[in-house]
Amino acid sequence: MPEEIASRRSRITPEREAELHEAVLDLLREVGYEALTMDAVAARTKSSKATLYRQWGSKPELVARALRCTKPASLREIDTGTLRGDFHRMVELSDNAQMAKDTALLRGLAHAVHASPELHQALRRLLMEPEISGLDEILRRAVERGEIAPDCPAIRFVPHMLIGAFIALPLMEDRSVDQAFLAAFMDSVVFPALGV
Repeated sequence: MPEEIASRRSRITPEREAELHEAVLDLLREVGYEALTMDAVAARTKSSKATLYRQWGSKPELVARALRCTKPASLREIDTGTLRGDFHRMVELSDNAQMAKDTALLRGLAHAVHASPELHQALRRLLMEPEISGLDEILRRAVERGEIAPDCPAIRFVPHMLIGAFIALPLMEDRSVDQAFLAAFMDSVVFPALGV
């Protein structure tokens, strides 16, 4: 399946793909997932609906790929030599304006995920799993360097802590996560839980 998608998507230039993804995200912000249609995306991007289906296969796939394109870097690429350095590099690579946009989008998608198993699957495969895999790699290296005890029970909950921060802050304080909050959260919650 991934090879099939890659071969379908090879006809669009990276610039055009970025333009299509941005249009999808703009529409999501404007109308939400449920009201987003491939017809609306086609009209906004001056594309044919057939092209969109040929390149992305489905609305959930297109939405998940559009969200994925907002990620500044793969977590697997971060390796400063220390866990603190890696986590602080993650924060530095974050963009406050983009995080605010992403928080609003993800909050809007939370309901849609419950109503659409296809969207849930696409978001897990294209957004969550690569991020969790990269985070696991960062934590594995920290264990190998002796920064974290191999039997530290908090290791498996790091993704939960980080996702929880993105969900809880807007809910509790009506503001988006930003670099300052993430840095403080890492120093006050994540590192102590890991014994660092």
